[in-house]
Amino acid sequence: MDIHHRIAHRLRELRDAQGLSLDALAERSQVSRSAISLIERGQSSPTAAVLDRLSSALGVTLASLFEEGAAPAAEPSPVARAADQPEWTDPGSGYVRRNLSPAARSPIQLVEVHFPPGQRVAYDTGVRDTEVYQQVWIVEGTMEMTVGDAHWRLAAGDCLAMQLDRPIVFHNPTQRPARYLVALTTVASVGWRTK
Repeated sequence: MDIHHRIAHRLRELRDAQGLSLDALAERSQVSRSAISLIERGQSSPTAAVLDRLSSALGVTLASLFEEGAAPAAEPSPVARAADQPEWTDPGSGYVRRNLSPAARSPIQLVEVHFPPGQRVAYDTGVRDTEVYQQVWIVEGTMEMTVGDAHWRLAAGDCLAMQLDRPIVFHNPTQRPARYLVALTTVASVGWRTK
């Protein structure tokens, strides 16, 4: 199954599991009903920002949209072979993300990102129903990251920890590609939080 059909299947599965209509998910995510329908049919290549809005509205991480989906009858393997790790390219920026984590359920998800020179990706993430934390470890190159009002310039070896509860911008300000590892974990929130 190619990556667009995997995303389509997974998005539909998550929406159905929560009993959400296309209209309800559109209202929650601020992504149009027609755009969601095209994504679910595998007829659209959504940007990272659109996938982030959808994952936030569904209460899952962006990396969850690239998973296989419903657990098979047998226990999933604790090993994710490189050849089987789904890879996706953002049509807006050209950044490439590879989900490294195996299908076996774990509270941690690992993602490797190759980020092209001069590109920028902005996520309008706000407060979620579940708390999502991530750490970004720069393997090669330089990345500028803005989390809410805070801004950092990160070089190889630097690591930034954050909660995904405010807008985030990833920017490669250089003429060289960057590569980094993202580690994510989700904690269910208790009740409604206000900021």
